[in-house]
Amino acid sequence: MYGVGVGGGGGGFNAPSTASGRRKNQEDDDDDEEEETGDGRVLEAWERAYADDRSWEALQEDESGLLRPIDTKNLVHSQYRRRLLLRSAAAAARIQKGLIRYLYIVIDLSKAASEMDYRPSRMAVVAKCAEAFIREFFDQNPLSHVGLVTIKDGISHRLTEIGGSPESQINALMGKLECSGDSSLQNALELVNGYLNQIPSYGHKEVLFLYSALNTCDPGDIMETIEKCKKSKVRCSVIGLAAEIFICKHLCEETGGSYTVALDESHFKELLLEHAPPSPAIAEYAAANLIKMGFPQRGAEDLISICSCHKKIKSGAEGYICPRCKVNVCELPTECRTCGLTLVSSPHLARSYHHLFPVAPFDEVTFKLGQKGGQNCFGCQQSLINTGGQSNIHVCCPKCKHHFCFDCDIYIHESLHNCPGCESQRSSSR
Repeated sequence: MYGVGVGGGGGGFNAPSTASGRRKNQEDDDDDEEEETGDGRVLEAWERAYADDRSWEALQEDESGLLRPIDTKNLVHSQYRRRLLLRSAAAAARIQKGLIRYLYIVIDLSKAASEMDYRPSRMAVVAKCAEAFIREFFDQNPLSHVGLVTIKDGISHRLTEIGGSPESQINALMGKLECSGDSSLQNALELVNGYLNQIPSYGHKEVLFLYSALNTCDPGDIMETIEKCKKSKVRCSVIGLAAEIFICKHLCEETGGSYTVALDESHFKELLLEHAPPSPAIAEYAAANLIKMGFPQRGAEDLISICSCHKKIKSGAEGYICPRCKVNVCELPTECRTCGLTLVSSPHLARSYHHLFPVAPFDEVTFKLGQKGGQNCFGCQQSLINTGGQSNIHVCCPKCKHHFCFDCDIYIHESLHNCPGCESQRSSSR
């Protein structure tokens, strides 16, 4: 009886304990979900739907005090117009620019980059914007080269050698997105300065820091390193994601770079893209000299050779043949590793030409009712008048007086680099 009673009592108490165990497991699962949601308070169900979209940032207050959705198209165009006017002012002053740039992008991957004040994290935003910047940089600077350096655990690592392939740079960056440790500005400067000292004298040496931390953990005197970079003619610029730091500002002032701090993701991307066009060259750095270049051609399909870049056997159709030493290279522009000749193609030179003679900024105009001409965009032939009979604000070329919409304005100045109206008048006059 005693054994059965104990057994029965034990059996009687097992059911409630099992139910409580289920409740406890469910509470543990809820706790896990809470921890995954965030380190602060738990987001409610209705909040989770808006946490990623951040739809409140797409609203602005009008003159009457009502909330209206932001006109993204006009916002993007106003930002673009501001960048265009700054570049046109520099061009009007006949400032010399460096068309052959050697740029190292230094990305801070310390524990500060894992902060979630940028959605989903600073690291994710930096990687996304860096990819867009690399593509834009090579589009604007076809003769230039880019390399990637990361900082984490107080040590700087070179992800890629400086080169002219955007895809190889992006693939290397996306495979190394891990945050840990502290950031060291001095170690990154020492590493980058050592590599940039090896480039030719005609190249413009630049470093762009994407800095998330609020401090720097350095092994020595960083002021000596800054002086070393200044003597090596290395221009250092910093884009901060947290707050202004004295040492970053001092670095940029000493080396002739720019220091800015981003407010949000869109502002960070805008600041980053401002570094894509070639910046005005510093007077004592801008030494004019002639550069010997080679224009390689595609090899014959039946020609088998070893690529000098990756030491792999490839056919002639897969690469280019150096006109001086006849070795095979994979991509252009590059520097021949055998004879040291700079190898480019004629389209690269043609695409670099527009920085010297850019298209003049168009004037913003508004079409008035009864006015002749200007009702359709000269580029895409879309109507510039709304359905209500009111005109959209558009732009007009100051030379040919043809009207263009905002989209064509951006396309002409950022990609085409020629005004269709001026070109049509020039061709008709021949």
